[in-house]
Formats: sequence, structure tokens, C-alpha cells
Amino acid sequence: MADLEATHRAIMTCTACALHKARANAVPGEGSPNARVMFVGEGPGFNEDRQGRPFVGAAGQFLNELLESIGLRREDVYITNMVKCRPPNNRDPFPGEIAACSGYMDEQIEAIDPDIIVPLGRHALARWFPRETISKLRAKPKRFGHATVLPLYHPAAALHNGNLRSTIVDDFRKIGDLLKGIGVPPPAAADPQPPTSLLDQPQQPASAPDERPTPPTPQERSETQQLHLL
Repeated sequence: MADLEATHRAIMTCTACALHKARANAVPGEGSPNARVMFVGEGPGFNEDRQGRPFVGAAGQFLNELLESIGLRREDVYITNMVKCRPPNNRDPFPGEIAACSGYMDEQIEAIDPDIIVPLGRHALARWFPRETISKLRAKPKRFGHATVLPLYHPAAALHNGNLRSTIVDDFRKIGDLLKGIGVPPPAAADPQPPTSLLDQPQQPASAPDERPTPPTPQERSETQQLHLL
């Protein structure tokens, strides 16, 4: 069994990729080591880099509201990111940077052993479903090993597109349903495995890490508008 505290200590002194050169603080993650729900964002933003904590800016405040809406607090869940150091100028993390942190993510998942994993945004989604899009899989629970993976839009998407706020709030309720055993997908016939190399993954369109995801693509906005019309 992985040691979560040991993983955190290793992240704090990691020099596996160039991101460590400009960081103020690495951001390992925080929350309950026994959490049933694990959130995986994309990367630290300005505030996260300064404080060494994930989701502490405007997107983090919205995440807190979303958690409260389903009866949870930050202390009840575990929150981390695909990359543990802030990419310069708030750019998207490069595949090699995500790969450098992938072992830490493996250890965090093993140590926490969550029932539900929630990838926030398309870079996080790509760890589990590299050939899918967030607009296609959002709010659709999938079995991955013994856990349920529930991809959702990144909370910061609502900061750039107010029309997505109600969609994100509605999608978030799915977590509460899954915790109650409602809508849990059956085990897959053969458990999928994460890609062994990000070089095998297709190039993803630009999106943003914590505090800085780019606005949804026209296709995503169109799909969201269609949802509102239903």
C-alpha cells in the first residue's frame, strides 16, 4: 500500500521535469486519506503555487460551493492535480510534464483507494480515457477497475462561460447519487488500464489547468446550449 505522506514529501522536492525551476511551491494535494471521492484537476494556478494548496482561487471557491450543495466539505474528499507544479504563464501542461507526475498520481490513487474518481477538465480526463472528449463523457459514470470514474467540466469553465454554471451544478449532483448507490455502472468485463505512455495519446485541444481553463470550444458551447433546450 502506498504511503500518502511519503508521496507528498517526494512531490515537494521533485525535480523530475522543468516545472520545478519556477515554482514557489509544489502542490501535492489535500484532503481526507480515507476519502470516498477523489477530485483530479489539471494543474496549479497562481494562487495554488503561492499557497501550496489545490483549488484555492475563484474556481476553488466554486468547488467548495459545489461540495456543499451535495453535503460534502473539502475535508471529506481528496483534491489533487495531474501536474503538481504550476506551468509557466498558466499554459497547459505538456505531455512530458504530465508523464513525470503520473507515478505520483498512481501512488495517490492507491493510497486513498476512492470509490469515485472525478477528473475535472480534459487533461485529467485523458488519464483514464485518452481518446474521448470531456463534452462527450461529462457526467457519465464509467467503471475503471473497482472505482467509478465520473468526468466533469472544470469548475473554472463557469468563470469563463456563465451559461455553464447551471450545467456544472446539475452534473455535480451525480456524485451524490453515486455515493448513495444510484446509477453506479456495473463492473466492466475487462478492466481498462491507463495508457503506459502519454506519447500514445492523441494531441488534446488546448484547455486550462486550475484557475485558468480556456473557455469551452464552440462545439462544447453548442452542445451545452442544446442541453438547455431539452
